[in-house]
Amino acid sequence: MVSDVYFPRINGVSTSILTFSRELANTDHEVTLIAPDYPGATAQREVIRIASRRVPLDPEDRVMRLNGIRRQAETLRRRKFDIVHVQTPFVAHYAGVALARRLGLPVVETYHTYFEEYLYNYVSFVPRQALRFAARHFSARQCNSVDGLIAPSKAMLDVLRGYGVRQRAEVIPTGIELMRFAHGDGAAFRARHGIAPERPVLVHVGRIAHEKNIDFLLAATGRVRQTVPDVLLVIAGEGPALRHLRRLADSLGVRNNVLFTGYLDRESTLLDCYSAGDAFIFASRTETQGLVLLEAMALGVPVVSTAVMGTCEVLGDAAGALVADDDLEDFAGKTVTILTNPALRARLSSEARRCSRGWSAEARSTQLVEFYREICERHARDTGRTPNGERGAAARTSSAAESRPQRGA
Repeated sequence: MVSDVYFPRINGVSTSILTFSRELANTDHEVTLIAPDYPGATAQREVIRIASRRVPLDPEDRVMRLNGIRRQAETLRRRKFDIVHVQTPFVAHYAGVALARRLGLPVVETYHTYFEEYLYNYVSFVPRQALRFAARHFSARQCNSVDGLIAPSKAMLDVLRGYGVRQRAEVIPTGIELMRFAHGDGAAFRARHGIAPERPVLVHVGRIAHEKNIDFLLAATGRVRQTVPDVLLVIAGEGPALRHLRRLADSLGVRNNVLFTGYLDRESTLLDCYSAGDAFIFASRTETQGLVLLEAMALGVPVVSTAVMGTCEVLGDAAGALVADDDLEDFAGKTVTILTNPALRARLSSEARRCSRGWSAEARSTQLVEFYREICERHARDTGRTPNGERGAAARTSSAAESRPQRGA
């Protein structure tokens, strides 16, 4: 795999890579990740860190040096990988495609981010329509340059088809590691942060970025406060919109009803944070999947959310959730309903856990392997070659029932 982001940079792409890598490793596949080096990043087995530099005006991200990736080519060739999987559209895309062609390997790419509705928040001095046109053209060109395309939701794939993307594609969402999201200690989280056990708590988890529509959640909290005066909205995460949101909370008069926690550890305190909530609230208009909804539901936390883009599929049958309109009155009203109705919360909690079991990481990993196999076999037919010797990509992947494919990239 090749990506412009990975832990310690926290976002949905990093989570997706980690989840799939763990599941593939659990079934005897080998995954090596090429990703930027970050200050303070710890060495990890099968993660090749590439020297990188800061991105202007974006202290969270790094730009990998292309020469650092090119220098890995011969080392990777000796390891006889089967496929290259690109995860992001920046340096990783161009380097990953070039690496695949040099090694004679097929290349697939996952389109994680809805850039058409994303870029304006970061390049606001450029007209929105110009940015949308550029994003569509840029995305179509990249997606049509790979051997196979992965979208995390049908809604995102439909958008790409509208751009003119005609490449072979599959919808493969990121699954949930159900055992890791089996239990959190909400009482411990409340105690650590001085939150009374009986206080009504709403939770939002995610990068604190403008495209996440957290402004809407703060405004909705102000409406909820009129009926539930002691409501507390816990916002877990960090990002470029944090200062703006703190000021907005002050101006809306809800500063005492909002707690910003910063980033939390995915293996412990984040689970506690989810579990401390009476409801999880979400209103992003740009999600290609909405993985945090599934994480909350796996822990039995009822959801109040709009259903836009990828979240439509997670909330398709509304099990475990109250689906709200993209309207403050409706969203706040449904939130008040869930906070003031214990029987409803209990029913939705049970439904949420049951619904989340249909999104297991194990099942999604199996789907990914099948897609890899198909792309490898097609590449072997089209090129008339097996890139790794007598038993190249097609030979190894086609015999997976007896001996699973051993290496990916």
